[in-house]
Amino acid sequence: MKHSTPLLAATAMLAAALSVPANAADLHVLNWKGYGADEPWAVAAFEQATGHKVVNDFFNSEQEMLTKLRTNPGLYDVVMINAAFTGQAIDEKLIQPVDVSKIPNAVDVSAEKAQSPMLNRDGSAYGVPWVWGLTALAINDKSFETPPTSISVMWDEARKGRVVIRDDAVEAIQFGAIATGQNINDIKDMDAVKAKLTSLIPQIRTFWSSENDWNQMVASNQIDVGTYWSGSADRAKTQFKLPVSLVIPEEGAVGWLDAFSIPTGSDNVEGAQAFINYMIDPQFYVEWVTKVGAPVSANDKALAALPEDSFNRAVMGSPEVAKRIQFQAPITDAQREAYLAVWQELKVNAK
Repeated sequence: MKHSTPLLAATAMLAAALSVPANAADLHVLNWKGYGADEPWAVAAFEQATGHKVVNDFFNSEQEMLTKLRTNPGLYDVVMINAAFTGQAIDEKLIQPVDVSKIPNAVDVSAEKAQSPMLNRDGSAYGVPWVWGLTALAINDKSFETPPTSISVMWDEARKGRVVIRDDAVEAIQFGAIATGQNINDIKDMDAVKAKLTSLIPQIRTFWSSENDWNQMVASNQIDVGTYWSGSADRAKTQFKLPVSLVIPEEGAVGWLDAFSIPTGSDNVEGAQAFINYMIDPQFYVEWVTKVGAPVSANDKALAALPEDSFNRAVMGSPEVAKRIQFQAPITDAQREAYLAVWQELKVNAK
């Protein structure tokens, strides 16, 4: 029996090798850091199931994501794109049509999101909806006896120097639009938005760029309130046990839809399809929510697999919350440049 052990081990290794697809290869994924696709347990499960080795790369803004696609043609196989930016990626031929028939779990994706005009063009799908969420407010629970209900808390003198906002021109301008009672996709009075944000600047402690920035500040009790992503707030509470709660202001919140696309020139389209299928799988999603905290799945079957009282079903799925969400739509280059000019001016004055 002792002599048979090496033989059994060799046989097992051979069987494992034979189970890996002959075309298994490196799979380069471009996404936000700490956003599902790079969870060690998820990567390990996907690699074991498919044989494809995941190589992650990250960005800190949509503009950085587009720049990486432009300057590294053929490098990436999968990219996560905010749907509002998918059209720009299509126009620049940075991504290619996705054969959704090769992604079995896509049949359970919400029809409304799957058919979004932001992700489809000329009869082809360029993105597979993954998750959606909000840019709303998150609070330091230690700073409030009762959670605020209004966006006006950001301007509360009592919070001066303990307020944060993300360093993103588009998001900041849209936040200002909500604060002035306007449609984020049809801003009629930019002067009002600029004035509102100008009055917010003295309240600001800093401009944050990543989840880690936000979480470290609340962990060290440096902040009371700030703009934050719904999924990030959930992760802060679930994974890091921080005193963080999401607040969806009565005035509204910015909604966004994230989707996976396949960059033009990908060398591993089959692996990309398998990865997207894994990322929208209900089993992965439930594990992601449970272990880490996550945004709302675009896969109806995955969302239904959560407990009925879970935040992503009970709160994010509430009709009352739905009324307050304004989903981001694409903006033109001219609009983006105008937003950036206003935001840069505000930041200079802050210094």
